[in-house]
Amino acid sequence: MTLDPRTPVLVGVGALTERPDDPAQACEPLEGMARAVEAAARDAGSKALLEKIDSIWTPRGFWAYSDPGRLLAARFGADRARTVVAEVGILQTTILGRAAAAIAAGRSEVAVIVGGEARDRETRLRRQGLEAQRTEQSDSEPDEILRPHAEIMGRVEIELGLVTPTIQYAMIDNALRFHEDQSLADHRAELAALWGDFNRVAVANPRAWNREPRTGEEIVTPSDDNRLLAFPYTKSLVSQWNVNQSGALVLCSLERARALGLDPKRFVYPLCVVDSEHMVTLSERAEMHRAPGFGLAGRRALEHAGLALDDVAHLELYSCFPAAVRVQQRELGLDRDRRATQTGGMTFGGGPLNNFVIQSWVAMVERLRTDPGSHGLVTAVSGLLTKQGVSLLGPEPSRPFVHDFVTDEAREAWRTVACEREATGRARVSAYTVSTARDAASGVILACDLDGGSRTLRVVADEDLAATAMREELCGREVELETGGGVRFL
Repeated sequence: MTLDPRTPVLVGVGALTERPDDPAQACEPLEGMARAVEAAARDAGSKALLEKIDSIWTPRGFWAYSDPGRLLAARFGADRARTVVAEVGILQTTILGRAAAAIAAGRSEVAVIVGGEARDRETRLRRQGLEAQRTEQSDSEPDEILRPHAEIMGRVEIELGLVTPTIQYAMIDNALRFHEDQSLADHRAELAALWGDFNRVAVANPRAWNREPRTGEEIVTPSDDNRLLAFPYTKSLVSQWNVNQSGALVLCSLERARALGLDPKRFVYPLCVVDSEHMVTLSERAEMHRAPGFGLAGRRALEHAGLALDDVAHLELYSCFPAAVRVQQRELGLDRDRRATQTGGMTFGGGPLNNFVIQSWVAMVERLRTDPGSHGLVTAVSGLLTKQGVSLLGPEPSRPFVHDFVTDEAREAWRTVACEREATGRARVSAYTVSTARDAASGVILACDLDGGSRTLRVVADEDLAATAMREELCGREVELETGGGVRFL
């Protein structure tokens, strides 16, 4: 097949991880992003790429820059570049999909996707009583801002203080355990095996944030330096966003890549991106262990690329919490013994807010180059498994690039229930966790389904119940919901 000259191709990738003894020696997010872009240009083999950039796509981070792409464009001599900022709540796969689609449509020839954080730098300096120096920018607006169309949390969840992702993902994990009739001991063993393998990958990854070897048992066991956050999640089972990390991709049209004389042996092609943007808050999901958009997006992506699941050799599943990985394995139909990461995941590889998937693509491109002809699947999550995205990368394609959506199909597949704040009467526990949060709800968190088909949430401050919940299964238990927030187990 003769490729269309407008075929999008990933020609360069770059990533930066900084862990200096003196946090003042780490760079601010903007500088980290700039260095990642420069590294991607070097990886592509052409510094001339930088001044030819015509679009810069940046997912929003903890930083306050109003239009970081504009500052980067000026640095690289690409003053006419169009800048786009994607707010938190926009899938990172959506950014790749839109950038690649613009190239395929002839609206762009050289696009950069870049993100970065320096939260570790800022946190450590603050502990020393010092202020992190940052470039100030507030008077520039990007050419386009991508914003989510709805909230990721429901009113009842917010009112009860269930605002930390750790609490909600722990509830998802426990709901999945109960759905599969898995014992607490077997669930713990699965988490230990899964995250133990993520740790082994991180130990071998020179850019991973935490390369300390940990056994699965150490990861799942609470200790003084591995405190329990929300049962069954310890600190070593959750995303680490206090990092200094940045990453960048450079995409070109095939025609531009050839004109620049870039090495085609290093090309990796985005084959397709499929997103689901249907948003359902956790408390409104009839099946709290599901995220059907992943299965729909995965099947659509494979169909577009003309591949079977077994044709995909390498995986990077979004890994903010074990629940995210476990749900994706089920929805995508993956064997659970397949390695699910190239980076070490967001606990050990590092989880910079809203741009971890860029780190994933960098690692995947590098992996595919070492295994010519192979394919890789990289997923993305927004919110509490609220949106789902799937991207496929591989060798020279036989079909045109597609950015597609399964939002309508997900709306049909995702059953919902009404969540009531003050419901009373007989109910059954559908999910729970025990939270030790310092800045959110603390105690036993219960999702209870009433006989009439609605649901309510309760937070119970009962140490005896908390102890019971961590040694016995509460899901499936019948309760009486009392006026004033009380819960009596039957």
